[in-house]
Amino acid sequence: MSLQEKIMTAMKAAMKEKNQTALTALRAVKSAILLAQTETGAKEELTGEQEIKILQKQVKQRKDSAAIYIEQGREDLAAPELAEAEIIGQFLPEAVSEEEIEKIVNTTIGRIGAQGMKDMGKVMGIVSKELAGKADGKTISTIVKQKLS
Repeated sequence: MSLQEKIMTAMKAAMKEKNQTALTALRAVKSAILLAQTETGAKEELTGEQEIKILQKQVKQRKDSAAIYIEQGREDLAAPELAEAEIIGQFLPEAVSEEEIEKIVNTTIGRIGAQGMKDMGKVMGIVSKELAGKADGKTISTIVKQKLS
C-alpha cells in the first residue's frame, strides 16, 4: 500500500470518527504530495524518499510553529500543532536513537579521517545520506559538532 493510499484510508477513518485535528493534518499532507506531483518536471509517482521528505517537512513545520507559540505563551495554539505533528509522524519510518546516530557519526569520522570543524560538511553529507528519513538533520548536526569540536 502506497503512502497516498495509507493517508486516504486514515482520512476516511478520521472523517468517520469526526477527528478534526487528524483530518486537518492528513489533508495538509495530501495537499503537499499533490503539489509535489504536479510540479513542473515531476514524475507521476513520487519515490518513497520524496514522500518521506514531504512528511518530514510537514512535521518540522508544525513543531516549529508550536515552538513559536510556546515561546509566546500560547499553549492553546501550540497543542493542535503538536497533535498534528504526532499524527503525521505515524507515517514516517521508525526514528533512529541518538546513541545509534552517535555510532554512525563516530564510524564515519573514523572512516574518512575527519579532524575538526573543517570536515563537518563531509561528515554531514555522508551521515545525512545514510540516515535519510530516519533522523532529524538538526540532531545529526548537533552530534557531529560535538564530535568534531
